Order: sequence, then C-alpha cells, then structure tokens
Amino acid sequence: MLPADLGLTATLVGLVGIAALLDLKSRRIPNWLVFSGLGSAIVLRTMAGNGALLQGAVGAAIGLGVGYSLFALGVFGGGDGKLLMAVGACFGGPDPMLGALLAVALAGGVLGLAWAVREGVLLPILLNTGQTMKYLLTFGRAGSLRTAHSPGAMSVPYGVAIAAGSLIWWFWGVPIL
Repeated sequence: MLPADLGLTATLVGLVGIAALLDLKSRRIPNWLVFSGLGSAIVLRTMAGNGALLQGAVGAAIGLGVGYSLFALGVFGGGDGKLLMAVGACFGGPDPMLGALLAVALAGGVLGLAWAVREGVLLPILLNTGQTMKYLLTFGRAGSLRTAHSPGAMSVPYGVAIAAGSLIWWFWGVPIL
C-alpha cells in the first residue's frame, strides 16, 4: 500500500468515525470536520499525482451532487451532504464512489428500520415510505412527498450510515463497473 493510500485510509476512518460520533451526540456534522477531511484527501491525492487528484475531484463532485440533491429534497441535512463530498474525495472516481453510495444507502436503510423499531413507529414509517415512493415513481401524480420536515417525520443520525457504508465499501468493496 502506498503512503497516500495509507493516508487516505486514515483520513476516511477518522473523518467518518468522528462524524458518526458527533451526529449521534449532537445531530450535527460540523463544517470544520468535513472541510478538514476534504482538505486532507486533496493534499494526499495531490502527492500521488495529477491523475489521483482528478479522481478525487470527480469523487468529491459526485458526493456533493448526490448530497446536495438529497438535502434539497429534504431527505437529510446539509452536514450529511457535505460529508458525502469529503468521502467522495477519499474514494475518488465514479466506480468506487458509486459502490460507496450503494453501501451507504443500504446502511441507511438498515439504520432507518432499526431506528423505527426502536421508536415504535415501524408501520407508519413503512406506510409513509410507500406513499413517497408512489409520489416519486408517478412524478407527483399520486402519493405524497414526505420530507425530514414533514409532521411526524422520523430523523436518524445519517452520519452513522455514511460511516458504516463508507467503511464497509473501503475495506471490502469490489469494483462494480
């Protein structure tokens, strides 16, 4: 493993580990943490060469695009979206980032279900999710759009899912493209 790879591993583990703990404790992921992780990934990728830097920029752009879109839809908070950008800079490129996003989504689904069971609201959450899926699949002609700001919406510390999915994909993921 190259020194830049070890550095990226340490950056990712530290970034998502601290983000998950802070999200659990305060339900916030601070900018100082996200931008420190992003800066570290950029510096490490710069040391590895222009190709690595370009891959990091592509990964960060994908993370920012997905994160901003989900924030704009009211699915999760701004800190989660920015965290995806920093994670993307660590992963780089579309192939590893796509795998990481899929792992994060799966971890988020497991976290959401576990949180709903813990709160005793599993059935209402499943019904609301069905209505939201109907809304999205019919382009707003049926169902209803629920966001994190809707009355009775359940909020989960999604930084935990980002951490779990990212680390699972970093250490055990396989190329999917």
